[in-house]
Amino acid sequence: MRKKIIAGNWKMNKTLSEGIALASEVANMANDEVSSDVNLILCTPAIHLAPVSSVIKDVANVSAAAQNISEHESGAYTGDISADMVLSTGAKYVILGHSERREYHNETNAQLADRVKLALDKGLTPIFCCGESLETRESGEHVNFVNNQLKESLHHLSAEEMSKVVIAYEPIWAIGTGVTASSDQAQEMHKSIRTALADQFGAEVADGISILYGGSMKPANAQELLTQPDVDGGLIGGASLKARDFIDIAKSY
Repeated sequence: MRKKIIAGNWKMNKTLSEGIALASEVANMANDEVSSDVNLILCTPAIHLAPVSSVIKDVANVSAAAQNISEHESGAYTGDISADMVLSTGAKYVILGHSERREYHNETNAQLADRVKLALDKGLTPIFCCGESLETRESGEHVNFVNNQLKESLHHLSAEEMSKVVIAYEPIWAIGTGVTASSDQAQEMHKSIRTALADQFGAEVADGISILYGGSMKPANAQELLTQPDVDGGLIGGASLKARDFIDIAKSY
């Protein structure tokens, strides 16, 4: 059975004290209000990882995630963060290939292939992001574009390795714009992604992979999106910065 996952991507927000306070709010609310079968993940800036992991350590269904790792294990890479560093904080997940990293830092599918493999080798669970721009969608090439992202960054994995990956579909045209893909559009792409994974890794692996929707999910639209058969959760941006909104999304299952 696929995991239900609501992951909050804080992006470059919250001071250290603000982040600890937010994590504490989420942990307390999760204990009181969220079903134990819904997995909450707080994807925080690197400076927050250790204290946030400490705050949430006694809440079984809340975990921490880094927003990126290097493809290198260690060395002279000033400003980068290694998988071992992330693991040492208590975090269990890492976002890889977010559209903002691809756009602003020119991250390539080949780099991400290395990072996914390294994360898995170290015991981190990658949340691999894929998605298309508005121009690509309007050209009708969105399915092929996303399938190519999967091919170039994930097809080197074994079926066993792939079964440990979480996918997040991000329609880039719906991130931070206030525009949300319709539930039908989200389901179409999630089903397409699952079909592509089945073709490469087999139906059993594909059926077990959680595919999250990452495009302006909020309490008002969460239930409609989360009831789609191939939408297994959300990668939440702005709404994750308010504990009440984030928990209300998690309660939408």
